[in-house]
Amino acid sequence: MTTATRQTKNKMLYQARYESPLGTYILVSTDIGLACVKPEDQGFPDLGRWVQEAGEFEEGGVHNAETARQLDAYFAGELKDFDVPLDMQGTDFQQMVWKQLTAIPYGETWSYGEMAAAIGKPSASRAVGHANGRNPVSIIVPCHRVIGSSGKLVGYGGGLDRKQALLALESPGQQQHLL
Repeated sequence: MTTATRQTKNKMLYQARYESPLGTYILVSTDIGLACVKPEDQGFPDLGRWVQEAGEFEEGGVHNAETARQLDAYFAGELKDFDVPLDMQGTDFQQMVWKQLTAIPYGETWSYGEMAAAIGKPSASRAVGHANGRNPVSIIVPCHRVIGSSGKLVGYGGGLDRKQALLALESPGQQQHLL
């Protein structure tokens, strides 16, 4: 999975709706890659700014279509690793955290402390939590795989019910699928 960090200014933005077993998601991409996967009922204030900066906005998009195809396979229990190109907006620290999120294997969970240690900043678990919360590409960049140090489900922008459903889908030994 490749990640590009660029501003949205003068970029074409594409939007699509994706109907999942967990509700409707909004997909946003550029010609470079996927920029956003968020539940429709979860506010995402950056989207309005992106549209303003981009100057152009269309329905569809090749990266959104591929994302929808891969999400279908994921929810059917047939896909564990996504390979959609990404074009995520964020600080250098956020990018480092988001890249590390993609290293958490399917079916596993890490704590915020483990994430902080993995990026070489063991005392930065709160900052990791903040960056995790700013992840614009949920599911694909699996922020749902990060849990509290006690093992409890904490802090998921899409709602803890969605986080629990995603982790259940990925649980080893369970042949569960959501489609």
